Amino acid sequence: MSRARLRHVEAHIVAAKQSSDMAAQHSSPITTHVLNTVDGIPASQMPISLHRLDTALTLWSLISTGTTDDDGRCPGLITREAFTPGMYKMRFETGQYWENQGQTCFYPYVEIVFTISDSARKYHVPLLLSRFSYSTYRGS
Repeated sequence: MSRARLRHVEAHIVAAKQSSDMAAQHSSPITTHVLNTVDGIPASQMPISLHRLDTALTLWSLISTGTTDDDGRCPGLITREAFTPGMYKMRFETGQYWENQGQTCFYPYVEIVFTISDSARKYHVPLLLSRFSYSTYRGS
């Protein structure tokens, strides 16, 4: 096969993978985007976990885990089928992220707790992060 043909085939494979990744990202009704506001870059390679409160046991149940990609996003946290009304928590391993950057931080992790009343909607929970502070908001 010629180099041009190989590049053409490779381009199709990459495009298919990107399309699949985008579909996974859009299929999750809960999304996030983590930004390192100190350096003005996405916070990549940060472990995240999603939990739902079991009201009968008053315990958090782990739903999924993931790691932010190069854009600071973590696609595929929960499927539409598994998404029900209730209280959820996203845990961001900020201490591990800053340690990987060769820095220390004040908050070893950040937990964002929120309530879902309408599981037919999409919820975006961004995290803006520095070594000594963080903020979040209900995104769109």
